[in-house]
Order: sequence, then structure tokens, then C-alpha cells
Amino acid sequence: MTGLLRSAKRRWKQAVSTYITPTTNVINVKYETWQRKFLWQRLRLWSWLALICVISFVVRDIYNFFSPLREFADLPKELMQYTLLLNGAILLSIIIAIFLHRTRFGRRYPGGLFLGLSWSISLGQQIFSTLKGFALPDLLTWSLLFLGQATFMPVRWTLHLISQVVLLIYYFGVNFALGFKVPTANSQEPIYNVTLILYIFWLCAICDLSVYLYDRLQSREFQARKELEITNTKLQIAEAKYRSIFENAVEGIFQSTPDGRYITANPALARIFGFATPEELINYFTDIGSQLYVNPQRRLDFVRLIEEFGSVSEFESQIYRRSPNRDNFLPENRSIVWISEKAYTVCDAKGNILYYEGIIEDITQRKRAEEALRVFFHAVSHDLRNPVLGTLMVLRNLLGTPGQEGDVDKGKSSPSSIPVSRLILERMLQSGERQLNLINSLMEAHVSEVRGISLQLQPVSLHQVAEDAIADLKPTLTENQATLTNLIATDLPAVEGDSFQLWRVFNNLIGNSLKHNPPGLTITVDAKIVDHMIYCTVSDNGVGMTQQQCERLFDLYFRGDNVRNSLSLGLGLYLCKQIIKAHKGEINVKSSPNQGAIFWFTLPLMGTV
Repeated sequence: MTGLLRSAKRRWKQAVSTYITPTTNVINVKYETWQRKFLWQRLRLWSWLALICVISFVVRDIYNFFSPLREFADLPKELMQYTLLLNGAILLSIIIAIFLHRTRFGRRYPGGLFLGLSWSISLGQQIFSTLKGFALPDLLTWSLLFLGQATFMPVRWTLHLISQVVLLIYYFGVNFALGFKVPTANSQEPIYNVTLILYIFWLCAICDLSVYLYDRLQSREFQARKELEITNTKLQIAEAKYRSIFENAVEGIFQSTPDGRYITANPALARIFGFATPEELINYFTDIGSQLYVNPQRRLDFVRLIEEFGSVSEFESQIYRRSPNRDNFLPENRSIVWISEKAYTVCDAKGNILYYEGIIEDITQRKRAEEALRVFFHAVSHDLRNPVLGTLMVLRNLLGTPGQEGDVDKGKSSPSSIPVSRLILERMLQSGERQLNLINSLMEAHVSEVRGISLQLQPVSLHQVAEDAIADLKPTLTENQATLTNLIATDLPAVEGDSFQLWRVFNNLIGNSLKHNPPGLTITVDAKIVDHMIYCTVSDNGVGMTQQQCERLFDLYFRGDNVRNSLSLGLGLYLCKQIIKAHKGEINVKSSPNQGAIFWFTLPLMGTV
């Protein structure tokens, strides 16, 4: 029995909830569409309640027929004779309305069905009384009708007003024109009086005003719900995207507490640490510092840096990684890998740290590659550079021996010596020096790529730096019959930079122009202030370059097609870029074929970095 009651209660709630709050996806519909559906659903509920109400009055009339009620003793006989018939007609009209409600017409035009049902109840009595020759101010029916409509269908107040106005126009207009009176038990009375008019006016006004206010409130609520659902949909889409990124990211994503526990981890982090699932990882770690890091001090350094600066980047450490298919972190079941962490703090409204959030990248392969390169360059330095240095020393000693060239020319030689001309020795010396320069450039490029350019910052005069570079290149300028003009003003504001590294930039840019152009070149060096930066140029009137060459000119190991020194590795301009970037500036080139080239770079003024 209890189960049946619960089932009936549940179905009743489901049925009633449909009428109380129509289930509509408000994102894709207008308020007018929702309003029409609401009216259609409530019209069905009101129709059934009206049917039950009228049935109760029909039962009253049937009871009164067999056992007259005292309350009808003072009513005129004209009304009593037809009361049962009128209520029966109203009952039939409601049944017809319920039937039409399920049709396509009822779904499409609920407003028309509303007016038809309202007038069938209110005007049916009036038409019948007109045919019988008297007026019938049925205040009870009107009150129940108007109040019931306003209570159960509080939308589209104009429909309520139309149904009321048509009824009142008929009652007052037709009855006044025909001169009908209201029958009473002993006489006839006028069709209206002041009290009647005031009652009808305020009844209609209260009903229409309540419908208007509710409809307006529903409209605002509908728009609010629409905006809320749109926002919720966007949030769901964003959450789905974030979840997809979180689950499929290559890097490990985490959230950890200041006391050393993981509260969130993605599958990539679990794989980096050697766990099968993120949940397994989260459950295992209770003290990240002692359980994860090879050096527990790294966790303390991590916390100190992130709390001091708000974030950390490229924080590299060695950690223990659990071996596959192992259930614990015993020494025999783990390996050591390198990770790089980037994280920041997440705080509450009061500034208290809630947790750290960031990403972790497995850099073990990169570290191994770097180590294999520190080994390679050590071999280059020891096994290649030192023999070249030794050969150069021998060649310089031979060139410094007096009279060697004359002995060779006279055909004299000792049994233990090999006659070599001074020209050959000079060429061997130049070749060895070029090899040494290539080795030094290669090593320097590697160091700058791994560690960055090291700067000794101090106030620097660009005019003087350019003059020093020009002085060192004077023999080369003379050899190439080149003309160089330094237009940098002596009173140009100083920059905060490394004078040696900036000398290298001027040296490389000027040397690049000489190396890639025929003799007779004209070079101009200039500088000016542009937007709180010093804008320096090294321009020439040489053969120029294509756009494709300009785009790759500063790449590592890029060499131009018209370079006259075939042993160059193309490291000079690459190092220029590294030096200018270390000074917080930019460098590039503007050129086109047969139009010369303009190399430019920017440097911040003193005090602006």
C-alpha cells in the first residue's frame, strides 16, 4: 500500500510540475515561444479544474431539483428553471475545449482557445438570457472565471482584457439597447448600479494588473535563465576543453599544497613519476620533498622561490621515478630522472596561499644530450684545439728563424731538415689560424646556446665602441679598398651594456659587409634615439640580398651564397643576435638585390631596462 501511495505521489508531482514550470530549452527559443507553450500547458490544467468546478455546481443543481435548497428560495423562477441547463452547456463547452487542446489548432493557437473557452462560459449565459428577455449579471461566474484565469494563466494580459471587455460590452450594450432588466424574486431591477460597476472594475483591474506584473517578471526571469544557461553552456564547453587538454597534455599538470601533498594530477604526470593512474600518485605522496626529490632541499628551494616571487620557471631537479610494475619506492624499484617545473601560487581573497599550480616536464633526454655535448666539446677542445695550437707554435717558430728562406733558395739543407719556402709556411699559418677561429666560434656558439651570453654591464659610449671596431678592421678595410664613415654622435646618451660584446657586434656586422661584397664598398655606421631606444645601423652599397636570405641570415650555421671565405661556419651574425637579445634589444636586416643592405639593432637607454 505504501508503495502504491509513493508511486501515485511521484506521478502526481511529475504531472503537476509540467504545468507549473514548462520544460523548455530557453537558449534556442524566444520568450514569446515559451509564453505560448506556458499558456497552452496551463490552459489544460485550468480546463480540468474548471470542469471539476462546473461538475460540482451541476451536482448542486441536481440535488436542488430533488431537495430544494433554501438559498435559492429568493431567486426568480426564470433563473431556476434553466440553471441546470446552463451549467450543462458550460460543462459541454469545457469538454470540447479539452478535446481541442490536444489538436494541432490548440497547440498552435492557445490564445484563441483561451478566448473561445472564456466566452463560451461567460457569453453563453448572456446570449441565453437575451433570448429569454432579461439581463443576467452573474457575478459569481465572472469572479471565478476572471480570478481562475489570472491565477492559472498569468501571461498575455491583453487576452484577459479582451475576454473581459467583450463580455462587459455585451452585457451593458445589448441589455441597455434592448431595455432589459434584471429579474428578482418580487420585481425587476436596472442592469447596473454604482456598487456593481465598482466591483466589476476593480475585479478586472486587479486580475489584469496581476497578470501584467507576473508576465513582466516571467519575461525577466526567462532572460536571466537564458543568459545563465548560455553562460553555463559556455562553461561546460570550456570545462570540456580544459579537461581534454588536462587529460591529453604531454606535460604533467599538478596542484600541490604547501605542506607537500598533491591534490590534482593528470595522466602525463603519473607516467612521468611511474604511476598507473593520477589517483595512485595522489594517494602515495604525503611529503613531496622527502619522497620525490633526490635532494630533499630542492622542495624547500621550490617553496622559498615560489613564495618569494609568486612563481618559478625552469626549476630543474632530479627525482625518483618508480619502475614499471612496482608497488613501492624502494631503492631497487626506482630510477633517477630529470624534471623541469614551472609553477605559480593560487591565493584566496585575503592573499593566503591555497596551493601551487603548474606543469612538470621530463627533461631526462635533454640532460643526457647536453651531457653528451659537454663531453663532445671537451673532446674538441682537447683532441683538436690543442694540436692546432701546437702546430701554430711550430709554424711561428719556423717563420721566426732567420735566414731559413735564403738557405732554401740556395739549395742548402741539412740532412735532418726539410726545405720549406716562407710562402708555404705563411699559408699553413693562416690556415691553422682559420681552423682555430672556427673551433673557438663553434664552442662559443654552443656555450651561448646553453648558458646564454654573459654580460659585464656598465655605461658604454657607442661612438667609442664603433671607433674601436673600425680601428681593428682598418687593415681589412684598406685591403678591400672600402670606405667607412662613423656618423654616431659623440654626445649620444650612453647605454648600459658590455663594451666588449658590443664591439663584437660592430666588428661582425662590418666584417660581414666586407666579406660578402666586392672591393670598393662604402659603409656607414650611424645611431639615433627612437622611442626611448638607441637605433643603430650599419649600411652598405653592396650587392644586397633576397628576402629569403634576410629571413635566415641570423640563423645558426647559415651562410650566404656569395661568401668569399668558404671556411666560415656562419656563426658571426648568430652571435650578434644572441648578444643583442641579452641586452634586451632587437636586431635585423633590410635589403634587396643590388640595393645594398642595412643592418640595424636597438639598445635600451640607461635606466630604461
